[in-house]
Amino acid sequence: MTTSEPQRLDDALRAAPLVPVVVASGAAEGVALAAALATAGLRVVEFTLRRPGALEALHAAAEADPDLLIGAGTVVDVRQCQTAVEAGARFVVSPGLSPEVVRRAQALGVPVLPGVATPSEVMEALDLGLSTLKFFPAAALGGIKAVKALGGPFPQVRFVPTGGIGVTDLESYLSHPAVLAVGGSWMVDRALIDLGRYDEVTRLTREALAAVRRARPHDDWRQAS
Repeated sequence: MTTSEPQRLDDALRAAPLVPVVVASGAAEGVALAAALATAGLRVVEFTLRRPGALEALHAAAEADPDLLIGAGTVVDVRQCQTAVEAGARFVVSPGLSPEVVRRAQALGVPVLPGVATPSEVMEALDLGLSTLKFFPAAALGGIKAVKALGGPFPQVRFVPTGGIGVTDLESYLSHPAVLAVGGSWMVDRALIDLGRYDEVTRLTREALAAVRRARPHDDWRQAS
């Protein structure tokens, strides 16, 4: 695994520390969502593999906007990891910590964000050479208090909390140095996609980015590319 791609993902998340967690199906939805998020100013997105047609959505979005840093989420096995990268994913996100998935992503040269929930899982991830980790499901595990607790013994780790987070939670998470970025789905709610309300996706994403800027007013807000 090269160091440039993991570093690029970290840099992208520092520049815009909000990752929309998208549930999309089919090429048309993928292209429309990519355009809506890019219009709002976001350059990083996670397409989850939760629905039939998710890979088609990811692939179409990647082809439509090569500058968009697209990841594949809900990757739970090696086969999904392989097919997601072949479809155009430039990073991989998993709900849990699978050494096999991590090693396959590393072999493919793409960053991987496994989900962790306990100190033991954090230590296993460190043994695998990772220091940027998804904290999931964040709200159910105690939210920012749990992140702070994990950050104490692991100051070298940066977390991307995901799960049960909304726009009102952003400041509490992003104001803590252990948090690199936050993942969320409220701005890309499946109901909006079903209704074709991509204008609302753009509006909610802009609103979320404004909240992020308030939480981190001193960050360098260059657009990731």
